[in-house]
Amino acid sequence: MEGKTDIGCEIIDTPSKLKNFVRSLIYEKALGVDLEADSMYHFKEKVCLIQMATKNISVIIDPLRIEDLSALKPIFKRRDIQKIFHGADYDMRSLYRDFQITVNNLFDTQLASRFLCFQETGLEAVLKNKFHVSLDKKYQRKDWSKRPLPEDMIAYAAKDVFFLVPLAENLKAELKEKGRLSWVLEECEHLSKVRPIIKDTEPLYLKFKGAGKLNPRSLAVLEALLQYRRNVAQKKDKPLFRILGSRSLMDLAVKKPSSLKQLDRTKILSPRQISMYGQELIQVVADAMKLRTQDLPVYPRKKATTVPVEVAERITALRKWRDIQAKKLKLDPTLICSKSLISTIAMQRPMNTNSLVKINELKDWQIRKFGNDIINILQRTV
Repeated sequence: MEGKTDIGCEIIDTPSKLKNFVRSLIYEKALGVDLEADSMYHFKEKVCLIQMATKNISVIIDPLRIEDLSALKPIFKRRDIQKIFHGADYDMRSLYRDFQITVNNLFDTQLASRFLCFQETGLEAVLKNKFHVSLDKKYQRKDWSKRPLPEDMIAYAAKDVFFLVPLAENLKAELKEKGRLSWVLEECEHLSKVRPIIKDTEPLYLKFKGAGKLNPRSLAVLEALLQYRRNVAQKKDKPLFRILGSRSLMDLAVKKPSSLKQLDRTKILSPRQISMYGQELIQVVADAMKLRTQDLPVYPRKKATTVPVEVAERITALRKWRDIQAKKLKLDPTLICSKSLISTIAMQRPMNTNSLVKINELKDWQIRKFGNDIINILQRTV
């Protein structure tokens, strides 16, 4: 992966090239950014490429070849350069997780597209809508950790970011015309502060779909199987789903086979999976079955909260108002006020705009645009 691609994109794979690139950005005001990762192929995902493009420069940075990317930190922190991403949530988390990079002056073109009421907000659809450009997404699920990367994959990665700066200009002009640019900029400011989830020590079944339906014994078996799968995936450096599927683990937790013969009869696993993991799985199940009753896990149940009648009436009134506003503005209702935010407002019942400010989930733009409406509704209800 050397030199320039056939679309004029420079490959940055040494510290000296990286420093030269950073110096070249001194007068730039907007920088398109995209990432490629390897979550489909490894246990612990990592950023494998960072694509960047201005109106004048297009580069692909190879973080697998450059050990220290700290030279990029000042660029991402600078407020006089707008960093343009499409669907930035994952990218914000990944940049911080892998490189401790934080981003100032973010503009998310996908978020902007939602506030402009686009039916489809994927980059491919937005570029087709705005510039009649077609992106070939066939490389999206490829293994970006492989080296050397084929030229066609590099070209794909470069094209993915090439249009972000002109796209942002186009969307910002449209947002400004609709009076929604400040809304999106504030949402982007909040989005730039998302961070990866710190490793927790909670049982794995808490994040497993359907676990809440299991009895304590089956839940113990499921947890043991989930721990086993994670350990194997980590040792083999493969994603969890490439070891054993979630559906298979649930079926094993319910049927609890006690021998290879029983496991084979269940048809839950393929012959290859049985030959690779069968004996160990039988042992995992057997160990979980030996747990004493008092040591079995119990799925935590949230106590159903009784909503007072007056709060329920406020929620209904706020939701009705929200849906009318959404229809009038042709916006996704959740952008105006999410379900959880409506509940918070109804519970706290602020009676003036100063009280609205104390609700952390409410953005300034929502208070400016809808604050008086919300207060009026709350004053009219009990």
